[in-house]
Amino acid sequence: MTTAKICGLSTPETLDAALRHGASHVGFMIYPPSPRYVTFDRLRGLATQVPTHVERVGVFVDPDETLVEAAVAAGRLDVLQLHKTSPERAAAIRTRTGRKVWATVAVKTRADLTGAHGFTQAADLILYDAKTPDGGLPGGMGVRFDWGLLDGHRHPLPWALSGGLDAANVGEAIRRTRAAIVDVSSGVEHEPGVKDVDKIGMFLRAVADA
Repeated sequence: MTTAKICGLSTPETLDAALRHGASHVGFMIYPPSPRYVTFDRLRGLATQVPTHVERVGVFVDPDETLVEAAVAAGRLDVLQLHKTSPERAAAIRTRTGRKVWATVAVKTRADLTGAHGFTQAADLILYDAKTPDGGLPGGMGVRFDWGLLDGHRHPLPWALSGGLDAANVGEAIRRTRAAIVDVSSGVEHEPGVKDVDKIGMFLRAVADA
């Protein structure tokens, strides 16, 4: 059975929609340049809404360990999702915090998948995401990669799929890749950083029906 993470949540209403419709993971952006960024005060409040059976994921871009530790404390984070972070730094963060680490591998070509193997001893899960244009945010851009690139790939760890997913294509994505977890952000928004409660419900129903 495939489960889903709704990422970039920033309001009580949209978080409630993700929880009501069955998200297994909820993600909070700890990266100020992102339109989905949440302050520690906001993160602290949102974290109190999340029941224990749903995992709280903090999303970081090459963070320093002081920031990570402060976010873990504020948001009672269960998982640290790391973008643009080397295996060595990911391993250090994982050891220091004792939290699960998702290492993001940005994919455009088959060769990009080899980056996953460096995280074998540094992460708990690989998140395959679409490589975004230079100068753009590392995720949440609505960019999709060719799912066929995953055909025959030997995954070194459990893995999840992200990049350009929405209610219209997530069923196909699950059938095509057999991903255990799918991750969406921009695909459930009506403008960058502004989640849509109806789109969240539609996406999660599509995952359940796949």
